[in-house]
Amino acid sequence: MTSHTLNELIAEGVRGRYVLVRSDLNVPLDGSTVTDDGRVKASLPVLKKLSDAGARVLVTAHLGRPKGTPEDKYSLKPAVARLAELADFPVTLAADTVGTAAKEAAAGLQDGEVLVLENVRFDARETSKDDAERAAFADELVSLTGDNGAFVDDAFGAVHRKHASVYDVATRLPSYQGDLVHTEVEVLRKLTADTQRPYVVVLGGSKVSDKLAVIDNLLGKADTILVGGGMLFTFLAAAGHKVAGSLLEEDQIPVVQDYLKRASDAGTTFVIPVDVVVASRFAADAENETVAADAIEASSFGASGIGLDIGPESAALFAEQIKGARTVFWNGPMGVFEFEAFAAGTRAIAQALTETEAFTVVGGGDSAAAVRTLGFDDAQFGHISTGGGASLEYLEGKELPGLSVLDR
Repeated sequence: MTSHTLNELIAEGVRGRYVLVRSDLNVPLDGSTVTDDGRVKASLPVLKKLSDAGARVLVTAHLGRPKGTPEDKYSLKPAVARLAELADFPVTLAADTVGTAAKEAAAGLQDGEVLVLENVRFDARETSKDDAERAAFADELVSLTGDNGAFVDDAFGAVHRKHASVYDVATRLPSYQGDLVHTEVEVLRKLTADTQRPYVVVLGGSKVSDKLAVIDNLLGKADTILVGGGMLFTFLAAAGHKVAGSLLEEDQIPVVQDYLKRASDAGTTFVIPVDVVVASRFAADAENETVAADAIEASSFGASGIGLDIGPESAALFAEQIKGARTVFWNGPMGVFEFEAFAAGTRAIAQALTETEAFTVVGGGDSAAAVRTLGFDDAQFGHISTGGGASLEYLEGKELPGLSVLDR
């Protein structure tokens, strides 16, 4: 099974044709200000290729999780404004998705122009579990492309969703993988097949429950799994240690204990932090101290102490593992990197990734935001993924609906 690519579509000829592109403009905002434009920048190459080729480009995208009706705070306006700033082709935003404004704007589109339709999740049918409802919405989107339209999926961050603008439109139009999706798939294949070893996986983030399936699938595939972030405390508890007031998923302790037992038989080694930065409270200016990972309750803050980062010894240990690897996948920060006092662990991981000769992949929105927030440049890493959830589900071995429907 193979998928048609954007280059094949352009070779067929797109001048004067409507091309519906599913892009990923789901960017973090501070009010109306885009705080990380990584996904906007990643969307540009495909849109530029189509514009340069003379296509009339219609873009669908989502932002946030509106409840099926328009909400100003979830408007694509800030993202599209940033896109227009970066683009060297005309970009406008329709006031709605498939309503009168969208239809009129689409009808007036000229060759090489790009029209972004308003947030597809403003229509409840986009995410409906009812196939007929999604199909009806997809039909309205497709109708905007006329008699000779095509569909390009360039939103890897949404390919794990069976949504109208991702899945259903692809069953109604000639469909192609965008460059971003194609690159993401090729990168993930390097993490799952013929992987260069040693293969080190760095997992962080707040909850271990979010990573259970991927951990299960990586046993026997990854040589080493480094555990940080909030999820490390469930691992510490599974090893019999007290974690004071730190984030803990008690119901997952037996699951983690099972993983720890199975890992050695599978040939995978878990590396758990040996020291932790413990704070008096969850705040940027909280008092803090570094203690051994098995002595969190012995800190100055006692049973109320909260672990908010891995300690310096752990960061050095993790960096050593990364520098000796041939392939590294990182998903999830090591601590509360938004607070400078608890950013050192995450910074150390990012720094180690820039210094290793391994093929490095940074996956997940939080990890991508962390490296940029901490002053690193995307070019310093082998690949920064735009699809955290999609990446994890791929590594879990799940079928991604938005990819499967593009297969021919």
